[in-house]
Amino acid sequence: MKETFDFYNSTSIKSYNLDEKIRYQLKMLDGLDNFTRKHSENVANISCRLCEKLGLDKTFTIYCTTCAYIHDIGKMFIPPSVLQKPSRLTDEEFEIMKTHTTIGYKMCMNDLKLRPYSEGPYYHHESLNGSGYPNGITGDKIPYASKIIRVADEFEAITAKRQYKSHIGIVDALNILIEDARPPKVKNASDVVQNYKTGNVGKIDKKILKTLFKVIIEDTEYEIVARTDYVNFLKDEIKRIESAQKYYNKMVAQKNPEKREYFKEEVNCFLHPNEDAEKIPQMLEEFKAAYKAREEHITKLYDEIKQIKKLKI
Repeated sequence: MKETFDFYNSTSIKSYNLDEKIRYQLKMLDGLDNFTRKHSENVANISCRLCEKLGLDKTFTIYCTTCAYIHDIGKMFIPPSVLQKPSRLTDEEFEIMKTHTTIGYKMCMNDLKLRPYSEGPYYHHESLNGSGYPNGITGDKIPYASKIIRVADEFEAITAKRQYKSHIGIVDALNILIEDARPPKVKNASDVVQNYKTGNVGKIDKKILKTLFKVIIEDTEYEIVARTDYVNFLKDEIKRIESAQKYYNKMVAQKNPEKREYFKEEVNCFLHPNEDAEKIPQMLEEFKAAYKAREEHITKLYDEIKQIKKLKI
């Protein structure tokens, strides 16, 4: 039995009947590099979950999910030296990176099948307080689907394990998003005026962020169930190997050939065909180590849920 768990896998997406037109948009991801393509898939899955938790209808959910799939499509025309740079981008490089929004938008507008979903590439870096790009628009001028994608995109980008940056834990990532959901700190009179003009809001929608908390908690609880099933499997395997070891020890200590053969048969009753009796001590040690590691991980997941529930926006 192999332990598997994909945090971003959404069973809800699989339940939707994606027609040929939508499959065409998803195929566009093939032009992206592996990291960007996986990021786009994850953002789409998270966006789908957010839509469901927000109570949005199926039509909008599919629309938003498709917009999310192609939100970074413009990155296929960003130079690899910029897109995959392991260190912080220079101001000039960041300006180049920002063009993936307008490039993606133009790609969509030039393709009749992609045109309906052009808001995904175009608006997903806009901020409620006007500090985003490419147009610096505010509040309700930003389409709601793009507000959802913005939250999903930022969360996935922060938490993703990539070749060029360290992994950041989920709670730390949520704390970063909480700061983005809050109005900028006032440093001078112009900040007061700006906050007043933009409705005293942060970069991302608080309600959507709160919904992300629920999605993460739900997925973490699912992960606990999945891992608990595997822990129970390991527990049964340890009992089986311990039983085999008991008879193995008797077999090794036995001088009578007939009795030795008897205990050998008892040992084999507890072993699978591909298992070697001589490796029983090693197998037992490995199973116990795996059991301990996963028990500790489940404890950490429970602790993570407690921490998320304490977060305030």
